[in-house]
Amino acid sequence: MKRRSFLVGASALTLGQLVSGCNSQQDSLKVRILKDSLPPQLRDEFHKILKKPATLKFDIEAQLQDLFKSLQTWKQEGAESKTEGQRTLPFIENFPLIGKKKPALANLVTLGDYWLEKAIRQQLIQPLNIENLKGWQQLPRPWQEIVKRNRQGQLDKSGQVWGAPYRWGTTVIAYNRDKLKEQKLEPPKDWSDLWNLKFRGRISLLDQPREVIGLTLKKLGLSYNTVDLSQVKDLEKELLNLHQQVKFYSSNNYLQPLILGDTYVAVGWSTDILATASSYRQIEAIVPRSGTALWADLWVQPASSGTSGANSVETGEGQSLVQQWIDFCWKSKPAQEISLFSNATSPIILSTNSADLPKDLRENRLRLPDASVLNKSEFLKPLPDSSIEQYKQLWEKIRLSKISR
Repeated sequence: MKRRSFLVGASALTLGQLVSGCNSQQDSLKVRILKDSLPPQLRDEFHKILKKPATLKFDIEAQLQDLFKSLQTWKQEGAESKTEGQRTLPFIENFPLIGKKKPALANLVTLGDYWLEKAIRQQLIQPLNIENLKGWQQLPRPWQEIVKRNRQGQLDKSGQVWGAPYRWGTTVIAYNRDKLKEQKLEPPKDWSDLWNLKFRGRISLLDQPREVIGLTLKKLGLSYNTVDLSQVKDLEKELLNLHQQVKFYSSNNYLQPLILGDTYVAVGWSTDILATASSYRQIEAIVPRSGTALWADLWVQPASSGTSGANSVETGEGQSLVQQWIDFCWKSKPAQEISLFSNATSPIILSTNSADLPKDLRENRLRLPDASVLNKSEFLKPLPDSSIEQYKQLWEKIRLSKISR
């Protein structure tokens, strides 16, 4: 699943289209959600706690890419409605939905944190009102800070809140336990192990410059979010050496070769690895102990959704339906269900006493890494344009380098 790219291939959802309530006079909440990012039972549990009848509709989308396109489509339709009925050509450069039914406008949409800057810059979403969100204060500081942005989408501790994180995961190192045992190789424990010559030609890496350059920076004791790569001694040398280790780069086709043993080690996203490891017992994984990259899925509010209906303060405890849903996802029981059944973890779990967590969650180091590792991990933050160009040029140079066996 390409979490870091516009050409995203996310895993599919199993909720299907879920609708509760049928009275057209009721308030309604429409949510467009990433497949498999929520347990299906949460919809029914939420419906039971509502103090006023409401219609709930959950539309499932298999890819983060298409969720972002939905936001673009709604923004475009809003602009077209102001041109006195004139029709315009689709914004091809913004990857519109082509050949698909236009999605109905939602009150909330799943969006990955890496897409937040673009969504704000393109004015696709609006800030969230967190005054009535009781769960906000339970979020760990990094999960609060990653969604506080200015109007250009840049991190700003005094900025508005543009998303509500409801689950998160990590970049991990997965390996085929049986193949390593057969070859009498020790499992990897940290990023530096990827440079082990015994793994030469048996590693796959994500096809993402921020991920690969970032893990190399981490090996060197630096940050994923290093701004000036020209000041990093030996970075290019380290990347070229790592490049010689690689069998292939892929962000969405790296699991099958690992299962079959064509590769022994793969860098991937925890949500993919957790799903695979549950079916293929030979696949195991670790969160590198020097720290890793974090990602989060957020609830965002489309700019076109307005301030009426589900977004207005008309329901119990002075909260809108939108606010009630977000707060519900941050409650202890739903947070634990998300963490156990969605191949990702609720940020609320990090503020929960470990003794109060189920054993399957408390002892699973992919779902809940050690605090010492998390403290050294970081979200991929927006970089200046000059830094982005540095990453791009270095990535192209490495990828064009010849691999010799």
